Amino acid sequence: MTDAPLILVVDDDRGIRELLARALPPHGLRVATARDGREANAVLASQRVACLVLDLMLPGEDGIAICRRLRAASAVPIIMLTARGDETDRVVGLEVGADDYVPKPFGTRELVARIRALLRRAEMLPAAEPRRNAGRLTFAGWVLDLGTRVLEGADGVALSLTTGEFELLRCFVEHPRRVLTRDQLLDLARGRAATPFDRSIDLQVSRLRRKIEAEAKDPQIIKTVRGGGYLFAAPVERLA
Repeated sequence: MTDAPLILVVDDDRGIRELLARALPPHGLRVATARDGREANAVLASQRVACLVLDLMLPGEDGIAICRRLRAASAVPIIMLTARGDETDRVVGLEVGADDYVPKPFGTRELVARIRALLRRAEMLPAAEPRRNAGRLTFAGWVLDLGTRVLEGADGVALSLTTGEFELLRCFVEHPRRVLTRDQLLDLARGRAATPFDRSIDLQVSRLRRKIEAEAKDPQIIKTVRGGGYLFAAPVERLA
């Protein structure tokens, strides 16, 4: 088992930690557990973690904050656990970088299947191409600064974008006039694939349209391609 993938379970519920510590090893997975962000940091600093199972509600630093912090420096797959069934929690978790979302109570067999799916996709993805982290791109009167992550309108006023919205817009402006499927957008935006049934891209596209389109119900910048995905139709130019 020393070569088996290590799954870090971060949950303040002792019952959940003990349940998964027993349930995952028979499926060829090692388990480390943590009660909060501090203990999780200690595990991450000392061991190579293949996947995180992260509770949303934690004492101190909550799961959203932990996910956001980890995603800024790592592509480790993250599954968010929550007792809430509200779609808002799901979308927020995905926007800050979680790969999947499992509501409590959950079946261990389903969780194992989702962990294995994420591990397979992580192994299948090619090494990410170096990204240009600076520069300014203009489209349809908007200017996107890739370094500062600021989007400005023609009037020079900055528009607030969530992390998920910025990454999605970045994918579009770096691949204009190309049809991108939902899976491709998920891979490009996060550097790894999400679950096939994950519709967070549709939700983020809708929110992004409301911010950058003159008429969100008749989009001219981000067009839907029936049966294909999305097309960023606006010409994109790189500014000096």
